[in-house]
Amino acid sequence: MTPTDLEPGKRRQVVYWRLLAAANGMTDQARNVDGMAAALVEELGLPGLILDPNLAVDTLLQRYPELKGDFAALEQALRPDASPIADGPPDLRRALCYSKLLLNVFGPNTMTSDVTAQQYAQWCQDVARFEACFGYAPGALRGKRGGGSGASTTGTGGGPLVSEQELQAGLAAMEGDLIKRMALREVLKDDQMAARLTPSMALVEQLLRDKANLSGNALKNARALIRQYVEQLAEVLRLQVMKAVRGKIDRSVPPKRVFRNLDLKRTVWKNLPNYNPKDGRLYVDRLYYRQTATKTTPTRMIVVVDQSGSMVDAMVQCTILASIFAGLPRTDVHLLAFDTEVLDLTPWVADPFEVLLRTNLGGGTLIRKALLEAAKKIEEPRNTALVLISDFFEGGSDQELLDTIKGLKDSGVRFIPVGAVTSSGYFSVHQWFRDRLKELGTPVLSGSIKKLIVELKNLL
Repeated sequence: MTPTDLEPGKRRQVVYWRLLAAANGMTDQARNVDGMAAALVEELGLPGLILDPNLAVDTLLQRYPELKGDFAALEQALRPDASPIADGPPDLRRALCYSKLLLNVFGPNTMTSDVTAQQYAQWCQDVARFEACFGYAPGALRGKRGGGSGASTTGTGGGPLVSEQELQAGLAAMEGDLIKRMALREVLKDDQMAARLTPSMALVEQLLRDKANLSGNALKNARALIRQYVEQLAEVLRLQVMKAVRGKIDRSVPPKRVFRNLDLKRTVWKNLPNYNPKDGRLYVDRLYYRQTATKTTPTRMIVVVDQSGSMVDAMVQCTILASIFAGLPRTDVHLLAFDTEVLDLTPWVADPFEVLLRTNLGGGTLIRKALLEAAKKIEEPRNTALVLISDFFEGGSDQELLDTIKGLKDSGVRFIPVGAVTSSGYFSVHQWFRDRLKELGTPVLSGSIKKLIVELKNLL
């Protein structure tokens, strides 16, 4: 029997039977189902990699952008506020996308005896996409946000299958087990093997998560890898800061009368009346110099950064960025990190490596609590910039947080909300806050860290 011989309902059953077999590592015992699923994929014109449990969903979409519409349709269909799917032929493309997502989150890639940092990072990305499909904030189902905001079940119309609490407990247990099986700890104990590791954001994230469990030689090598990555990224960000726009020229400051400031063209033009055609000489009775002094005022910059699990990329980059701005003249930089507690990292702001070692990734998010702590550092509101880096999924009252932000803005503080400065990967910003802050005239910055650098340089 071939897939074309099956009625529509049974064709979808083939997809899910194949999912169960692959999730339990039994495709060899169910080759007939696996073969029929492959034939369905070919018939629909989909790439065969949609059946591969080892390929990240993000990687699949990068290679085959035409699948983005299918995954978007899946996310829309699974949202808790979505309209019920009308009776009719089942959408096999959507079923295959759903199968791929479930396979990546619960499949054989999570069952290997050893887990690499890259494997763990990929699983976190796939879980974030899984959470988004059901309307949850990133990390909510792994206990990173102090509660979810999406559907209470994972059913798609056939009644409750798994409660939110059961799903949270299951994914949290899976994550803990993945970390326990990290081969990274053993690799770090050996100097030669550790030297072969290439520093990356995924590796740094795992080292920061696992640093409390490292000691001796493993801890020494972990610190060296983190420092190496921090220094590499700092060099890139430092160049971007130097290339960003400069401050406006201060016309009230007389130019320094040194050769490098000499305005040769203006000097020649202004002295042209002194030109003597008989001897062909220009007699200069006054030199003109360029004004190079820029308007600067002592500025206090308070950087408040979310250190919860889904914000590690932003935490690393913004910590380094804060240290660079702390080195600029007449700039007073303060750094606060928060989850449900607030940590003042200002004494170490000049050393991003030491800052990162003092962070504790994970936990919930109480943004308003962090802003109230930051407000204590404000002495001259009109001479203060407050940069808040978060995904704005508040663990407390959204309205109270918005009122606090309004109060800071009304006092004269330059408030800069930053939703994402990630180098890659999935990221989500609370849409309600995105809309409200735009109405306040302070749209959430997101995307490349260059945007934040330019914004801060314009301010300073």
